[in-house]
Order: sequence, then C-alpha cells, then structure tokens
Amino acid sequence: MSKKYIILTAMLLMATQVVRAQWDVQFSDFTTLKSFYNPAVSGTDGMLNISAAYSLQFSEYDDCPSTMYFGGDLPIYFLSPRHGAGVSLFSDDIGIFKTQKVSIQYAYNMKLGKKGRLAIGIQGGMMNEKIDPGDIKLEDSNDPAFPTSTVDGKSFDMGAGLYFYHPKYWVGVSGQHLLEPSIEMGQTYQIDISRVFYFMGGGNIKIKNSLLSLQPSFMVQTDLQSWREDIQCKATYEFEGRKFYAGVGYSPNTSVTALIGGYFHGIQLGYSYQMYTSGVGYTNGAHEIVLNYQTDLDLFKKGRNMHKSVRFL
Repeated sequence: MSKKYIILTAMLLMATQVVRAQWDVQFSDFTTLKSFYNPAVSGTDGMLNISAAYSLQFSEYDDCPSTMYFGGDLPIYFLSPRHGAGVSLFSDDIGIFKTQKVSIQYAYNMKLGKKGRLAIGIQGGMMNEKIDPGDIKLEDSNDPAFPTSTVDGKSFDMGAGLYFYHPKYWVGVSGQHLLEPSIEMGQTYQIDISRVFYFMGGGNIKIKNSLLSLQPSFMVQTDLQSWREDIQCKATYEFEGRKFYAGVGYSPNTSVTALIGGYFHGIQLGYSYQMYTSGVGYTNGAHEIVLNYQTDLDLFKKGRNMHKSVRFL
C-alpha cells in the first residue's frame, strides 16, 4: 500500500474514528446508468434493461479505488405497464475500505402531456461497510487509528426520485441515503453516510439530412455542502442497424472525459477515460467499461409499446 494512502487513511480514522462519507461513485457514462442514481427510471421505457459497469480510478496509484455495479429493471406487465421494478448490486473498494450495497426499486409512471410520462420511484436496500487492515505494516502495531482485524457493519438505506421522459428529452431529480445511515463497525469505528442529491437531464437531437444525432446531458451532484457538475455530449452514428457513438464530458475543476462505444446484437459496449485536470496528473485518471443489454418484454401487444425507448439517449 502506498504511503500517501496510509497517511490519508490515518487522517480519516484518527481522533473520533468516525468517517463521514460525502459522495457516491461518479460513473463517467451516467446516462447509460440512470437507474443507479434514480429509482424512478426503473421499468419506465417498457423494456428489460440489464447493465454492468466497472470503474478503476486513480489508476496508477497503489490500492487505487475500483467500483463494480450490476443492475436490472423491467416493467411489470402483469400488473400494468405503469409499474416498474429493478434491482441494484454495488461494490466499491478503496484500500482498506469496502462498501457493498444491495437494493430493490419500484417505480410508478403515468402519462403527462401528449408524449411524455412522469414517474416516481423509491428504493430500499442494505448497505455494508467493511475495514480490512490486510497487509498494512505499521511502526506502532497498537495504533488505535487502525483495527487489528476486519471489522464491518450494516444498515438499511433508502432513496427516492422523480423522472420525466419524452422521446426527445428527459429530466430527473433524486436523493440517495435519505435516512443518513450511521454504520457501526465493532465498538470503535463508525461511518456516517450523508444524503446526496442528483439533478439530471438530457435530450436527443437529430441532425437533419444526416445519419448523426446528438445526445447532450448533464448531472449535478450535491450533499448541500459541496457540489459537482458534469456536462456531456455524445454523437451517435446509425446506419443499416449499426450504431456507434463517441462523446466528451467536462466537470469544472475536476476532469475531462472521452467516451466511445457501439451496439452489437442488442448489447451496448462502451469505454470511457476520465482525465483529472488538477492534482494527480493527466495519465492517472479513471478507466470505465459499461455493458448494457435491452430487449422488448411486451410480448402480448406487439408493436404497441408505451413509447420509444429513451434509455440510450
């Protein structure tokens, strides 16, 4: 483990030995993983969606953070196309810290305007935090800032959101960790999770007399003390069933991102690189791979989907 990371960990754990988590993971391709941030997205496009993502941040550092996500959502047609459900599995590792979360989602959507629909969603799950000292070698083996063996704890967590979508644009607002769970690990260590709020939106702009379309989007993330803003734009080329895209993203004072990907036999495969603009150097950024599979589940009303899918906007 790098000395820089040991120093950072000690600063977080010393004194009261309480860590207050302020940010969730920021995926570069957030438009493909909207349901990760907002449970109201679940099942609202009338399709079965299965997504997976892997992100490696600060890639040249020892014990660099890595994140894995798997999620799926679908409409519940045996009740009504207005109902949707989803599941989310999440794992985040940074040195001796590990976060795992399993959540289920429910969304109810209704028609709003001629082509729009408004959805409201809730999410509940269990969050597990673990500190594993592993192979850390300390000058003082009795240093109280570090546990001598693995400690972990669990807590119930909740989220909620609103989502409006239209064939040409979408917008959503959501909150995660609404109960601000406090997770105790043993009798000494504790992690407090702050509420985090998201405001997202995007659109689909067809370029006249061309095979190209543009998908601009944005996301604002905040715990009401700190803020992060991201803007992004993808350009998609579609011809005879083949579809490819490339895009760029920018977060002020944080990073510049490049994205590329395509759709192959119903599967979206994408790669992105987030280059940090200050502090850690241009080559020490975040690599991310995203997979997404989508298929129509409305087997009983062929050709009568609720609306055109907007998941890939």
